[in-house]
Parts: sequence; structure tokens; C-alpha cells
Amino acid sequence: MKTWMILLSAVTALVSVESFAADAAAGKAKTAMCAGCHMADGNSVNPDWPSLAGQHADYIAKQLADFKAGVRTDATMAPMVAALSEEDMADIAAYFEGQTAKGGEADPELVEAGKAMYVSGNASTGVAACAACHGPTGSGNPAAKFPSLQGQHAKYTAKQLRDFRSGARGNDAGKMMQDIAASMTDAEIEAVASYVQGLR
Repeated sequence: MKTWMILLSAVTALVSVESFAADAAAGKAKTAMCAGCHMADGNSVNPDWPSLAGQHADYIAKQLADFKAGVRTDATMAPMVAALSEEDMADIAAYFEGQTAKGGEADPELVEAGKAMYVSGNASTGVAACAACHGPTGSGNPAAKFPSLQGQHAKYTAKQLRDFRSGARGNDAGKMMQDIAASMTDAEIEAVASYVQGLR
């Protein structure tokens, strides 16, 4: 009896995974409403809006779900995700993950300070190194759901760090980003955000 229960559970799990398998091709067709801000290939040209090209699918899907649930708030995103199903979110996320990020350039005047923060953090104030979770090149860690930061707009990244610091954004696991950003100065945020924009 126990063996049958285990087999049944395994089959059920497989069926469940199959039924929610992401379809990037279907996702492309569902991104028409996304293109206005994020562009068709996910490379946003407005620094207020994030580039999604090459971002980990699980991370994108989580953010969409958080926007829909009100866990993460944004006046523009709320109506965009209202009618999306879990399948829609997975498909859209898979499509953008498959796109090639174009990236940007760091401000030469901020590179030294930005790199220091990214690689080493600030031991005197307890700010952890960004590279510890997001990797030396900013590629992130999909298994841990840590996003890729490579080439992300400096303006957008800086805003997210300030929002984590103020508590305006709080959908990070275990308040990890809130705790880190809480000890960051405006100068540190601007420098590391610029550095991230130039990562490849």
C-alpha cells in the first residue's frame, strides 16, 4: 500500500509539472502588453523600467505573481498582471529569459566605488558584497532565485535599492535585501547601481 501511495504521488507530481510547463513561444504572443515598457525583446530603453531580457524565468514569474497578489506594488504593473494566470506568467517569463540582454555602460567616475561595493560590500557598516549572491559578473543564481543584474539600468536598480531601504518594497525572501539596503548610503547605491549597469 505504501509503495502504491509513493508511486501515485510521483505520478501526480509529474503530471502537475507537465501541466504547468512553460512555453516560450506562447509567451511571446502574450507579451504584447509588456512591449510598451519593456520592448518586444525585453531590452527596455527607458531607465525607469527594467530590462527583462535574459532574466531568470523563475524570478520574473515570482515578480509577476507578487504584483498580482499585491505583495509588490506598482501602479503601472498592477493592472497589467490582474488577468494573468500562473500559466501566462510562466510562459511570459520563459520568453524573456530566452532573449539576449544588450546591457549598458557604467559611469567611469563611479566604477571604482561601485566595484568595491559590489565585490566587497562595506564591512564597517555590515553591507554584504553583492557578488556573494548575484555572482562576480552579475548573472545571479537561478536555483536560489537571486536575479541577474547584468546590464540592468542604473536608475532602476538604484530605485529598487532605495525602496528596499525604505520598506516600500518588501517581497525579498527573509528581508535579505531590505537588511542589506538599510545600511547603504545614497552614494553607495548610486555607485553600485552604475557598476551593475556595466556588468557583462
